[in-house]
Amino acid sequence: MLSFSSAQLDAWLALFLFPLARILAVLVTAPVFNNAGLSPQIRLVIGLAIGFGMSPALPPMPPIPPGSWLGIAVLAQQSLIGVVMGFTLRIVFSAVDMAGSLIGLQMGLSFATFYDPQTSAQTPIVSEFLGLIVLLLFLAMNGHLLTLSVLAESFKLLPVTATPFASGGFAVILAWSATLFSAGLMLALPLIAALLIANIALGVLARIAPALNIFAVGFPVTIVAGFAVLMFSLPYFGAALERLYDRGFIALAGILRAGGGLP
Repeated sequence: MLSFSSAQLDAWLALFLFPLARILAVLVTAPVFNNAGLSPQIRLVIGLAIGFGMSPALPPMPPIPPGSWLGIAVLAQQSLIGVVMGFTLRIVFSAVDMAGSLIGLQMGLSFATFYDPQTSAQTPIVSEFLGLIVLLLFLAMNGHLLTLSVLAESFKLLPVTATPFASGGFAVILAWSATLFSAGLMLALPLIAALLIANIALGVLARIAPALNIFAVGFPVTIVAGFAVLMFSLPYFGAALERLYDRGFIALAGILRAGGGLP
């Protein structure tokens, strides 16, 4: 009759539970995997499958019983690392959402909102359109597979230990968060510049022909001009997003190194 000691059971549970906490946190926060169309049950099944596949190839786990207070602290730390990873990649998508909000504001479509089940809030229709494009490009570039690859490599850069996540990692996150504003503005800049020229032209027209109802003419003009510039900009959108994705994964690697105290 087979018998197992409590130390062996704790070692087997630690081999699976500690990585699973980080994996599930990534699935809850990372783009694509945190889609509202995936129910919690499906995410749990995906996380269990990834955990079973990764566990044999991971570095040795610390000899900490998962049911102890220290083990619970390690589980919380692994969840925090997974949330940090998902949040880092989410900034790329948030930058595009900000660009869509700026574009919609300049086009006069800021009032045209759409319920986004992803954020459970009203989102400008232009942001929703660009968000779908970003999501499709992310899948076309195998970004979801690259996310899983980075997740597996994270256990080498930042192995499961009782050592707290270093404060340098949070500093890198704050520095990377600035991309939310800079990248969003750069993506929206061509359309903002085009609509600025259109508004200046409408202002000159209003001075030349005061009897012209500029509000009745200007609103459809800005909408048509905005959609025209957006249509001509879409072929170059993929290259800009590809560079933004690369920057996101590079920033993620830097955060993991800084969090682990590595240079």
